[in-house]
Amino acid sequence: MELYYYVFFFIAILIFVLLLRYFIFAKKNVSVKLFAEALKNENSGHFEEALITYQNALNEVKKIRFHSHLQNKIVDKLKVLNTVIEYTHNARFTR
Repeated sequence: MELYYYVFFFIAILIFVLLLRYFIFAKKNVSVKLFAEALKNENSGHFEEALITYQNALNEVKKIRFHSHLQNKIVDKLKVLNTVIEYTHNARFTR
């Protein structure tokens, strides 16, 4: 066999494996569930719990590497939550 047949075969297998991995991880989308749970905690006013859940969701997103938009949203939420928590702690000490 010619060399380009092996290259074509290798590329086809690689594409198949990547698509299979994508569909398997799309079924087990834990990061989106954690994001929704953290959003509920944040809306309820439980900022510390939301912060922990957002960090867990960010860890899950980093494992999958297919949700860069979700990763950016979580990082932004973490920045805002850290600011809010710091503000509430400072407001308690000034009173």
